[in-house]
Amino acid sequence: MSATPSESERPAAIVRASGGVVWRRADDGVEVLLVHRPRYDDWSLPKGKLDAGESDEDCARREVQEETGLTCRLGRELAGTAYRDRHGRPKEVRYWAMEVIGGEFTPSDEVDRVRWVAVDDARVMLSYAHDQAVLDSLGA
Repeated sequence: MSATPSESERPAAIVRASGGVVWRRADDGVEVLLVHRPRYDDWSLPKGKLDAGESDEDCARREVQEETGLTCRLGRELAGTAYRDRHGRPKEVRYWAMEVIGGEFTPSDEVDRVRWVAVDDARVMLSYAHDQAVLDSLGA
């Protein structure tokens, strides 16, 4: 007879999220859009958790629009990330290259600033090393 594992002994459910590397051509190469989250005082790529029944692709479009105000066209899938979130849960994030087709940024409590930066500058500005691999996979 096997005992039922306690909640602390069970593996944590994986938190699934999606996002995008929003990019545009600039005079001297490619720029990407970074978001600043005041709650964490960090610079990152726009992303967020999937809603129940939502596809990864729909989540990426929705989260980018919610955080940046921009409507984007989904491009090719980029490298994903896997790490532990601030609650210690395993988190997996899928990303896509995304091009702007409309919209405008409006600051919110979640994202108070966005910045278009050259890819090399973005590597330095990003607060988390795992985001750099995503950026590198853009192949800019």
